[in-house]
Amino acid sequence: MKKRKNPLLKNIFTLFFILICSTAFAQTTDLARVEYLHIPFSKSDNSIQRYRALAQIPIPVDEDKNGIFVVGLEYRYVDYSLKDEEDIAAFGEHMVNSSQRMYSYLGYTWKPNDTWRFGAKAGARINSTLEGKIGGDDIVYEFGIYSILDKKDDTTVAKPYRLILGLTYSTTPGRNYPLPLINYFKEFHPNWTFTLGVPKTNVRHYLNDSHKDAIQAFATLDNIFANLQTNFVPMSPQNPNGKQVENIEHTIGLLGLGYEHFFTEHFLFYGYAAHSVYNNFRLENNDGDKIYEINTTNTPYFRAGLKFKY
Repeated sequence: MKKRKNPLLKNIFTLFFILICSTAFAQTTDLARVEYLHIPFSKSDNSIQRYRALAQIPIPVDEDKNGIFVVGLEYRYVDYSLKDEEDIAAFGEHMVNSSQRMYSYLGYTWKPNDTWRFGAKAGARINSTLEGKIGGDDIVYEFGIYSILDKKDDTTVAKPYRLILGLTYSTTPGRNYPLPLINYFKEFHPNWTFTLGVPKTNVRHYLNDSHKDAIQAFATLDNIFANLQTNFVPMSPQNPNGKQVENIEHTIGLLGLGYEHFFTEHFLFYGYAAHSVYNNFRLENNDGDKIYEINTTNTPYFRAGLKFKY
């Protein structure tokens, strides 16, 4: 029987992961991205691979207030390779091999003055194993409001910085309540920056004055969530009461190092190597109750991709 984790830790990381899903519009300046993730679970034959593509299309609409509509599209395909005998027995004929996430949203951002920028976002995403027709349980709705104080390009500021404040809401099962958002970025020394926030906190050092190459140390959070279109009861001593599972979820907290190479000012390659300090791959019901743990041993984590940013 696999070891149970402290429920307080699970609740803390759950809080962080709702923020992950809701901070992309406020934090990212990516116009396009393609990415590959590989997690080879330690002391296990299980592994996860994830393929991701993202596009954000800004549409200027109001010159006076620098108003911009943003159309966002994202697709993720997750390949679950579950080969541990205990997991094969627990899943039985209901083995999960893959899930997909299709996310679209509309956002609007504007500047009422030279100091602040405000934004709002509404979107929907399909998180599902997609074994049949899409139903209500496959769809999650998200809403957010943001305020951004951006002094990154202000030449009158000795140490440029950016502050993001916001409030977000998601209908993710078991987690549908509003949450605050805080993110702070600062250049604190020539060729050095730091970011404090969720899902990522880092310290970055540019290796040259042209900023073509950079290394960073970071702490970050990642999450995979999908609705199981075929609910089932795991056959395992972990589930003595015969409860039914409705979702598959992986929550991971990481410490690692990263490298970025800028081919141009806006186009770059990035690669991250990390190791988890918290790892929980599990099956849950729609109340967020953990019913079966797949993996909890801390593990390596590798992610790389290309992105175009403004």
